[in-house]
Order: sequence, then structure tokens, then C-alpha cells
Amino acid sequence: MATDILMPALSPTMTEGKLARWLKAEGDTVSAGDVIAEIETDKATMEVEAVDEGILGRILIQEGAEGIPVNTPIAVLVEDGEAVPEASSTQAPAAPTAEAAPAVSTGTAPAKAPAEEKGERIFVSPLARRMARERGIALDALTGSGPNGRILKRDVEKGVTAPKTAPKAAPSATPVAASEETVRRVPNSTMRKVIARRLTESKTQVPHFYVSVDIELDALLELRSKLNATAQENSFKISVNDMMIKAVALALKKVPGVNVQFTDAETLHFENVDISMAVSVPDGLITPIIRNADRKSLRQISVEAKDLAKRARAGKLKPEEFQGGTFSISNMGMFGVREFAAIINPPQAGILAIASGEKRAVVRGSEIAVATVMTATLSVDHRAVDGALGAEWLNALRDIVQNPYTLVV
Repeated sequence: MATDILMPALSPTMTEGKLARWLKAEGDTVSAGDVIAEIETDKATMEVEAVDEGILGRILIQEGAEGIPVNTPIAVLVEDGEAVPEASSTQAPAAPTAEAAPAVSTGTAPAKAPAEEKGERIFVSPLARRMARERGIALDALTGSGPNGRILKRDVEKGVTAPKTAPKAAPSATPVAASEETVRRVPNSTMRKVIARRLTESKTQVPHFYVSVDIELDALLELRSKLNATAQENSFKISVNDMMIKAVALALKKVPGVNVQFTDAETLHFENVDISMAVSVPDGLITPIIRNADRKSLRQISVEAKDLAKRARAGKLKPEEFQGGTFSISNMGMFGVREFAAIINPPQAGILAIASGEKRAVVRGSEIAVATVMTATLSVDHRAVDGALGAEWLNALRDIVQNPYTLVV
């Protein structure tokens, strides 16, 4: 029997996705475990593996289609020699289509489009229909180049070079001061849309409060130099960020009331310390997790953090590698930032913003000295953590960083 391949839910927050690329074509043989497509989710572009074997009989959703709801049929898998159905057998919400599917290699005709108002049966892809409507082009004036004369996107583009009257543009949420000729419009990716939604929800639904502290880094930097000097043939290189991950984890063990999450019914207190680290990727960011960071050595954290960051930028993380952290850090020290406040990553209750270390004058007793100082800002969910507790945690963090040998014992 024909089997529908569905849009998978690749993360707990994913409700829809974009079909970025097909890696198999209609008529190709598919084995269980084969990578058949790339899906752009709210977190990254991820590979989708086939769970059954057969032949990819029909592609229902074409490359580039956005806003495809989870569990929507995207293709049909058939057995060798089996007739290819014209449509999915699964009842699911209709999904946007980037372009009409070509006829399959078995010769099965494509599904027919509904008749136009005039009563004529005009075969047209959903994208071409929308483009024609927006440009004021009559479909019966176009000649389709697709299977059975189906009108495709390219036919609409060829059918008009300069429309006599442009359709009225929908009002923009933000007025554009410059002329339209100077504006470059870049469609928002699925990741960017979800980041926008989740951060808006965080700032409007989570009561943030912020606490900042200055931390002297000289002792930590000296320890880092000594540790890296012991590495044989550059087998590892510990960064300040690696050391801050370990310091944050130890501070959470020392003040566990910050390693929590708030729900309407209860506050969750976590035994494990799983640190989500913000990594910049094209068109957004993702937070891969160093799990049990308090129990790992600096060398282990360094190797793991570099591997996760590399695969995050390549879109190769597994869902379990970026889901479920208990606390986040965001480090912009490498950009020379003096101070900033980060937005909480729900459902977590806290995130630490790490700024750049810089030479500053400090007072020690009655003397003025020069030290390398970093400003760290804690953003906390006030529903789960009160101000005094947040300050206590920051003081614990400062003590650990300024006495860094606790990181290696």
C-alpha cells in the first residue's frame, strides 16, 4: 500500500516548517534510514530520514514551500510496481506549495486543479494562482508549460513584463521612509519567525528583572594560560567561555534555587545542571547544551562546546542536543561589548549575559590598581527567583571566577 510521508515534528516548539530541499526525486528507491529531505525548523535546517522502504512515488510539497503544518503529507511512498495515487490518503491541513509537482515517472497524471469561475477547467499551481491574482493577470490569458498544460510560476512571470496597474500594497506594519527602489526585501526564514514569536512571548509574559556585577578576570586568565600551556601539540585549547560555563554550573550547584523553571502549578527544581550556550548561526541563534557541566572537566567542556558550536552552524545538531537545558549563557565578550542584558529563553528561569573583559581602575583597600574586569548581567524570571536570591547567585559566581582553581579541583 502507498504510505504517506508526513512533515515531522523535529522539536517540541515546532508547529510548522519549511521544506528546504528534496534529496530524493520521484521514482528513486528509498531505504529506511535514507536522508530524503531537509526541513527548516524553528531551530535549524535538519535532515529527515525515511522510516520505511519503497519508491518515492509522488512529491506533494515542493522545495521552498513554507508554513507546512506538522503531520501534513509531503510525499507518497509506494512499493515497486504499485500504482501511484494522485493524492495523499491522509486527511491533514492544506499546506502551502512552492510550485506544482511534475508528473511522476510512472506516467500518472497530476491532480486536477478546481475549475475557474467561468466554468473552464484551468490547471494551475497554487503559487501561480496567487501570483496571477496579485498581478491582476487573467489565468485564461496564459499558456501553461507544465504537465497537461498546467500553469506554473514561470508562466505567470513570462505572461507579464510591466503590469498596467500595480495592485495596491498591503499596509506595512512599519512605514518605509526610503523609496521602494532602495529597499531590499528578505523573506523571514522559519527560524527568524519563531525567534521573533518566542522572544516576544518571553518579554511580554515573563517578568524579567536584571542584576549586574563586575568580576575581575586576571586570576582566571592566568589559570587559562597555564592550562593551555600543558596541552601537547595543541590537543586542546580552553577558552574563557569554557571556563565561564563551568563557573556558572558550579554557582548553580552552590545556589540551586536559580536552577529552576516556573509553571502555573509548581516550580521545577533540577538536580542536573545543563547549560545552554547561545551560538550565532545564519539568520538566528541556537542554544546547544553542555549537560552535567558541573561534573565535567574544563577539557571535556572545551572539546564538547567546540563540536556543538561547529555542528550548530552547519545545522547538524540532533534535537536532544539543543532541547532541555536548565540555564543559559550568552557571551558577546568577543565583540567588545561592555554590558548587555539577555532575554530569558523559556521555560528556563535565568540567563547570564557575559560582556567583554577590559582594563579598569579598581580600588583595593586604600590603593587604586588596574585589573581586567568583566560585567556580567543576570536576567531572571521573577515568578521563580526573587531579587535577593539572584544577587546571592551572582556573588557566588564572582567568588568562583575570582578564585578559579575551584574549576579544576
